[in-house]
Amino acid sequence: MDRTGIFAGDDPFALARRWLDEATVTETNDPNAIALATVDAEGLPNVRMVLLKEIAPGPDGAFVFYTNYGSAKGREIAAAGKAAFVMHWKSLRRQIRVRGLVTREEGEAADAYYASRSLTSRLGAWASRQSEPLASRGTLMAEVAKLSALKGPNPSRPTFWGGFRIRPQEIEFWADGAFRLHDRFRWRRDAPDQTWKIDRLNP
Repeated sequence: MDRTGIFAGDDPFALARRWLDEATVTETNDPNAIALATVDAEGLPNVRMVLLKEIAPGPDGAFVFYTNYGSAKGREIAAAGKAAFVMHWKSLRRQIRVRGLVTREEGEAADAYYASRSLTSRLGAWASRQSEPLASRGTLMAEVAKLSALKGPNPSRPTFWGGFRIRPQEIEFWADGAFRLHDRFRWRRDAPDQTWKIDRLNP
């Protein structure tokens, strides 16, 4: 299989990190933005942009992002235990697609990431009842002000806020090709202890 150049390597997580590192140089805004897809109880899909915060290596490798567990995406992930996303970089003409099983990222890792955020972002996580109806922006800002006085300069991580780890069963690396003859390589496995099966796909 002619998997050379930008597709070379035996570890898809290392390859994804390499592509993201390259995009960090070329993309103007949020090179780590992903379009995250979930489904509701009726099977109707939902897609929204979130920021990928870690590509964890190793046999238990995963793609990690953080959110409010009570949000629409949090509830849908909890119910289905699965999610998918695409990360697309116009500047590189590349994308990565991922599908897999999802578990929570809690404890020390979530605490450390939460502590690294700005104070306003930490207070915002407390204040926002994400995905719920909001009377006005003024209502939200009043809640932030109230929590600022209540929580002080070093608020702890809310129990309803933390990370999700997407452990992929499929990862596809895509690069633009001349005459729309794109290059696509799909890595697949059913469990973390299995060897990846790699296929070149038709464009």
